[in-house]
Amino acid sequence: MPNTKRLEEFKKLVTNKFYVYNSLFLNLPYQNMENIGVMIPLLFQQCQQGLSSGRNPREIMDHFFEYYAQLPTEQERIDFMFKIIQYVERQVVLYDSVEDAAFPRLQEFSTSRTIRDYFQMVDTSKNWNTISRQLEHFSARIVLTAHPTQFYTPAVLDIIDELRRLILDDKINDIDLVLQQLGLTSLINAKKPTPLEEARNIIYILRHIYYDAVGDLYAHIKRHIRKEKFENYNILKLGFWPGGDRDGNPYVTAEITRSVADELRVTLMKCYYNELKALRRKLTFKEVNEPLNTLLNKLYVAMFNLDKPLSYEEIITPLEEIRETIQHDYKNLYGNELEKLIDKVKIFRTHFAILDIRQDHSKHYQLVEKALVKAGKISSSLTELKEKDLTRILLKEKIALNEADFEDEIHKDTIRNIKQLRSIKAKNGDEGCNRYIISNSEDIFSVLFVYALFRWCGYDPEDISFDIVPLFETMKGMDRSEKIMTTLFSLPEYKAHLKRRDLKQTMMLGFSDGTKDGGYLRANWSIFKTKESLSKVCSKHGYKAIFFDGRGGPPARGGGKTHRFYAAQTREIANNEIQLTIQGQTITSTYGTKEQFIHNSEQLLTAGLSNNLFGKENVITASSRKLIEELSQLSFEKYDALKQHPKFIPYLEHKSTLKYYTRANIGSRPGKRGQKAKLELTDLRAISFVGSWSQLKQNVPGYYGIGTALNTLVEKGKLKDLKKLYREVPFFEALMLNSMMALSKCYFELTAYMKEDPEFGEFWELLHEEFELSKRMLLKISGFKILMQDESISRESIKIRENIVLPLLVIQQYALARIAEGEDAYKEVYEKIVTRSLYGNINASRNSA
Repeated sequence: MPNTKRLEEFKKLVTNKFYVYNSLFLNLPYQNMENIGVMIPLLFQQCQQGLSSGRNPREIMDHFFEYYAQLPTEQERIDFMFKIIQYVERQVVLYDSVEDAAFPRLQEFSTSRTIRDYFQMVDTSKNWNTISRQLEHFSARIVLTAHPTQFYTPAVLDIIDELRRLILDDKINDIDLVLQQLGLTSLINAKKPTPLEEARNIIYILRHIYYDAVGDLYAHIKRHIRKEKFENYNILKLGFWPGGDRDGNPYVTAEITRSVADELRVTLMKCYYNELKALRRKLTFKEVNEPLNTLLNKLYVAMFNLDKPLSYEEIITPLEEIRETIQHDYKNLYGNELEKLIDKVKIFRTHFAILDIRQDHSKHYQLVEKALVKAGKISSSLTELKEKDLTRILLKEKIALNEADFEDEIHKDTIRNIKQLRSIKAKNGDEGCNRYIISNSEDIFSVLFVYALFRWCGYDPEDISFDIVPLFETMKGMDRSEKIMTTLFSLPEYKAHLKRRDLKQTMMLGFSDGTKDGGYLRANWSIFKTKESLSKVCSKHGYKAIFFDGRGGPPARGGGKTHRFYAAQTREIANNEIQLTIQGQTITSTYGTKEQFIHNSEQLLTAGLSNNLFGKENVITASSRKLIEELSQLSFEKYDALKQHPKFIPYLEHKSTLKYYTRANIGSRPGKRGQKAKLELTDLRAISFVGSWSQLKQNVPGYYGIGTALNTLVEKGKLKDLKKLYREVPFFEALMLNSMMALSKCYFELTAYMKEDPEFGEFWELLHEEFELSKRMLLKISGFKILMQDESISRESIKIRENIVLPLLVIQQYALARIAEGEDAYKEVYEKIVTRSLYGNINASRNSA
């Protein structure tokens, strides 16, 4: 359908409805906030006009306070700003609700291919055998992370869900009531959440959305596949990082990991119990009463007694016996409903979501070093050993690790955790927790340390069933990855380990730090090439390569449009499974409702299948590769020069909200790695790094260097080649479109006053010039007249969201200016304003993936 028609529908279903309900919302009187809502449109107008005419946020707010709000005292002005922030936060919630409510209707006008479209295409081509084979073996794993880029609590998610339902029915009086409830409900945490609380927030979504959504998607595929017995219960799997991801988070302990595993299992038992209880009202037949009630009683006990878990066999066996009884004796009455439950049990088993363990390589290095000192193998440092001697010790030497022998709490906890993984698997099943991911993998020892730690914690080699997953996230790690895996594949002990893993090797690539390290284009091109080389290495040694991608956030954190990313892969990249992280706000924005989850999961499946079934094969010619390589290097040099600029870190420290991320009660993880007094880029977590650029509306990691790279080649007379590259290579097009999204969310007018700053003016100009150049060059090679020209709905959504938060951002900049001026009397209050202003902008940016 033409873009204009889709945009018309969006404006009718989203834009217009939002403005109607927003007008209702802004007039709600509560908490001594009368007339504040009425002032918001006026403040927005003053912010927009003031920034366009070159006035700085300090001038805009002071003028507004004096001539419009008529607030003479400092305290009145501060109170007013806090109230504006609270209103804006709730406007974002309202807009989220309106957009979510419109999603099912808007998909009728979408050009995205769903599973249904594939089945229709197969009907035309009569290619059912091919698609059956593909769907029988293909798998997608959506791994939910705890990265704090959105923080709606279950109470707020319930309000959003209720608003969504009421908006669909246009029940304006009820909407009015729920908006009042929203106004009186706190949107922020009173204190930082614990890792267990973060996990529970996401488990809430598992229970109330994903349990049914996965079951419905599987049922649809099974019903339409035209195969008598379709049994690929792994076609869509859920993974889970909260409670297992201890990289940079000292608050994730062995006890937390065990508690989260229990929470996942118990919540699943509740899902089974409730569905089976509902079925009991229909399966009122004599022969099934006893087995059904017996199973219900066992599930009830398992829901509340952590020491009495049910095994998969204890659940599935009676269900299959009940199915057989109603098929033979009761005309299969309600058999379809029972079959859906059985399928869910075969999908989720007793784990619900697969809990991953992740830790940074440096922590294992320190522990192994201490262990070998205690064992008398070295005097003080691993550098005393040659690589072959260290390898031999790790693979063959018997060393017993006891947590009591170590002083460092992380070392103690690492040992405790590895030892307890046996019991987690015993309770949640083999898939409950079956892989260990190592961040910052840059040599073979990232994998061998973990293998040795399992052995030294009491596991026999044949019992190490865990998938040991190197995470190649830095440029150095990706450059070395082929050699690392080749060396590992040559080791008899590791070959035996992979044989126990069904000859599969999982490797994680890129993640957030890749972009921070190498810039957007270089990082993504490196990931692409690394996938190709690792696919060849695995194939050569007889192993099936499984790639796990760190995605699901904004382009600056390695994300962007997910379907576009996977559909652009070439045949040279192993396509056995799709595995990706879903981070932060993407959990609620892209997978936050049943309809969204099913649609976007289908997009994953169809993207993964597209290269094998339909359409033109993605091929990148030698000349195209040379061109991308040249662009990659040029953009990296520009980005790297920015990182080395003496004002780079000081700019983030003094002109952005960087240090305020650690003060916000968003997530349990510290804002940076380590305890160094001096801030270094390597210590910065990608969330606070990328988030700070987003709050400034400069989004540097999403495009910086691309404009210079493109312009350099244009000046060499290669414009025609670049246009052809954009037109013919889906991978390159996907990267450029993602950068357009990052550019679309920039608003340099907000910080234009910084160009007059004696210390940072020149640096700000550097950023602004690259922004303008990148925008100009992307329009030139794409032939677009405006950024995101073919994505009218996303463009409109971004525009509305950016308008909503503009007053909040101006207030944020105003507060930062007052802090910089040394307003001692109110400094602490202005710091609270900056911290509080983070929330609304973070949530408003949710459509980044």
